[in-house]
Amino acid sequence: MLRRLIVTIVAILFSSSLALAESKKPEELDKFPPSPLEITTPDPLLPTLSNNQQLTLGDQLNLEVALNELNQQAAAKLQAGDKVAAFEIWNRELRLRRFLGSLAEVQALSRVGAIAWNENDRQEVYYITQRLQGIQKQAQLPKNVAQKSVDMELLRSLGEAYQKVRSFKPALEVYNQILTVMRQQQDEVAVVQTLQTIGELNLAWFDYTQAATTYEELLNLAASKSDRPNELAYLQQLAYIYKQGKQPQQAVNVLDKLAKIYIDENNLTKIPELKLAIGSNYESLAKQNPSLLREAFNNYQEAYTTAWQLQEYTRAGEALQKLIALYRSQGQIDEALQTSQILLETQERAVNFYGLMQTYDQIGQIYLERKEYPQARTAFQKGLEMAQQLKLEEAYFTQQIEKLPEADF
Repeated sequence: MLRRLIVTIVAILFSSSLALAESKKPEELDKFPPSPLEITTPDPLLPTLSNNQQLTLGDQLNLEVALNELNQQAAAKLQAGDKVAAFEIWNRELRLRRFLGSLAEVQALSRVGAIAWNENDRQEVYYITQRLQGIQKQAQLPKNVAQKSVDMELLRSLGEAYQKVRSFKPALEVYNQILTVMRQQQDEVAVVQTLQTIGELNLAWFDYTQAATTYEELLNLAASKSDRPNELAYLQQLAYIYKQGKQPQQAVNVLDKLAKIYIDENNLTKIPELKLAIGSNYESLAKQNPSLLREAFNNYQEAYTTAWQLQEYTRAGEALQKLIALYRSQGQIDEALQTSQILLETQERAVNFYGLMQTYDQIGQIYLERKEYPQARTAFQKGLEMAQQLKLEEAYFTQQIEKLPEADF
């Protein structure tokens, strides 16, 4: 009987808890307490106002002075290590700032929001973001109303404030709203500036698809004006975006454009690095289309040739390493060995003793795979000599030599 009663009570409690949980949306279960920015208790710093009465200009000036003093008091509290008291004062300041207009309030929210973010105060950041969203709703782009009625300074301040509290999605909404107005006003300079901000926000949010769309538009605008510096900057940014987004074909297209510009300007110092990147992307594409492996070979070869001409032997060595790896993957061992000999000379010119040691090891491993033990022994001995000079990997090379069959020497 007692057991049945306990089971019944537990069942009732469980049902009640479940009903309570289902009555609330998931996002409401984890909400913070009511926002201190929405407290409506009269404040001594405000004069008594009747319904819809506005502060006079004199009242506004006096209030601004008092709020600036509150800001200084809060900063002093934070400096003294009393974060709780500091944000209590700042929240009071923010509540009162709205009486000075939306722009003044947003600018203050931006300032305090940056402090809250730096202090890792998640609750304060939430309150400030919530308030910014409320102001944003009131500042939405009007429909069927002249665009000049939009408060652009307020929108820009909102965008900056959202960035301060790392609220990127609302920031993007604001800047896209600004972009719409700037396009309609045909303000080309503002369009470019806004697109740049949108591109940076998309990158900060790791949205490479939208970032690519934005920078492609910026690239087209720069190209249409023959703005070569920005054209190069946007191409470089797109190369990074397509690399991060794992889009090798788009990366190749952008890198080819960059290479063409540098060649046209006879700026060959950038070519080896670009050709290496192009070759790497063709290697990725060759996984689906093996015929593109030839393009990878060609670009690595160009990277090596150009770097050698420029006496950039370290970069030339990187290209040769790529070529050797490709030759080995295709079973072209003789070509890999021939290229390894060129790599040795390149490492010598670069005075790269560590690279020389690694190359001798690589040659030894290739000969070992072919069971050409005398040649492998020679390579490992050369590697050991370099290791002894560098005082690195001596035991490794000694071990490689000792493992070789004695009968072959």
